Amino acid sequence: MTWTWKLEDADGNAIETPDSDLGSQGDAESWLGERWREFADQGASTAVLLEDGKTIYRMPLTPAEE
Repeated sequence: MTWTWKLEDADGNAIETPDSDLGSQGDAESWLGERWREFADQGASTAVLLEDGKTIYRMPLTPAEE
């Protein structure tokens, strides 16, 4: 199984995503957790987790409100 991320802008358009072929869901989530602010600064507003090309879930790339 291959876990990857797809990044989208606010309009839902795919934007360039660095290679993220990872071996487990946990690895994929950790990978994004270390980089999501950088991606958000580059215009990404949503991250989509894929398992072998199938969407598992979508999540916004916004900081939690305090």
